[in-house]
Amino acid sequence: MGYTTFDKAGYDAFKANDRDGPVHMLNLVKLRAQAEYADGRVATGEEAYAAYGRESMATFAKLGGKIIWRGDMEQMLIGPEKQWDLCFIAEYPSVEAFTSMHKYPEYRAAVVHRQAAVEDSRLIRMAPKDLGGNFGE
Repeated sequence: MGYTTFDKAGYDAFKANDRDGPVHMLNLVKLRAQAEYADGRVATGEEAYAAYGRESMATFAKLGGKIIWRGDMEQMLIGPEKQWDLCFIAEYPSVEAFTSMHKYPEYRAAVVHRQAAVEDSRLIRMAPKDLGGNFGE
């Protein structure tokens, strides 16, 4: 079984950590071969996730969100043999920007596609730091 959404305790902790400044969210996504819609519609996982992207973009952009990095996974060098189909970092200007997305009906409607598309995922919140220095800084 994969991870496809956050639980209430994790979401509450996310909201409580309301520091100033942007929030970076590392997204690692494994798509289903066939999307699993409750209403039985047919699409691949890739098609369903693309629909999520199209339908959620206006809300994401309205709240100041942007994709600041994306890449294709080539190989797992350290860690379990897991292949991620999508790897990207989304930036939100604040915790409030992230949490308020779910208040928009058009975003909630788009999430249906994400849930149908995703077999497993990791969503890792990060605080941005200045670039440069060495690995341990």
